[in-house]
Amino acid sequence: MTQPQKHTWKTKLHEIIYEADTPAGKAFDVVLLILIFISVILVMLESVSTLQAEYGKYFYIGEWLITIFFTIEYILRVISIKKPSAYIFSFYGLIDLISTIPLYLSFFIVGTNALLTIRALRLLRVFRILKVTRYIGEGNKLAKALKDSRPKILVFLFAVMILSVIAGTLMYIVEGPEHGFKSIPVSVYWCIVTLTTVGFGDIAPITALGQFIATIIMIMGYGIIAVPTGIVSAEMAKGDKPKPNAQKLHLNTQVCQNCGAKKHQDSAKYCHECGYSLHYE
Repeated sequence: MTQPQKHTWKTKLHEIIYEADTPAGKAFDVVLLILIFISVILVMLESVSTLQAEYGKYFYIGEWLITIFFTIEYILRVISIKKPSAYIFSFYGLIDLISTIPLYLSFFIVGTNALLTIRALRLLRVFRILKVTRYIGEGNKLAKALKDSRPKILVFLFAVMILSVIAGTLMYIVEGPEHGFKSIPVSVYWCIVTLTTVGFGDIAPITALGQFIATIIMIMGYGIIAVPTGIVSAEMAKGDKPKPNAQKLHLNTQVCQNCGAKKHQDSAKYCHECGYSLHYE
């Protein structure tokens, strides 16, 4: 195992930016969350024409100030970790980058600043920052239920797609181009819209046989929508059963400065991936 790290400016910066166990780290993350909220609200307000006409200049200045802050934050995250690629290509690293560049792209592509709402994804950090045990645990249960349900749901979706192709082809034959069913792909689109009970109304069957088929598809839609819900619910019910060897939920927010690994145990002194010390002298 390595010796405890010396408290250099990089380790101090890493402790503030990446971790939420210290007062400075938690304060930084809370400020970050507030700025993300403000940024998303500014973009939403800017889309209102009356507000844009009167306050557009202030919205623009506010967006740039926050973007500059996020740019500096991103750079500091990269330089404060020994293996920058571990952060750059991580889930949060990609989200941080994508949520920073839209305003810069607006110099070349008009309207891309609206993509700043992607920053809302950064609010996922709130669970780590506030260490809300209950929600972390429930979130893990939902993720596991979705993962365990994946084979069944994929088979179900494949069956639905086959049904949509068959029903769409049948509607193309029955209704034909003169009633809006111009091709099989268009008919399949109509079938999926009808099956999911969305019903845009842009295409509708005219013949009696076509209306009868549409009625059957709509009735089937109610049952089809309930199937994935039932599958996931069943998996979640399994997860709620007490397990004798259930593992404790650890809330350690420390991120290894060397390799960027997370999810360390509460009592961990060294990184579980590379053995690098998590503590400072």
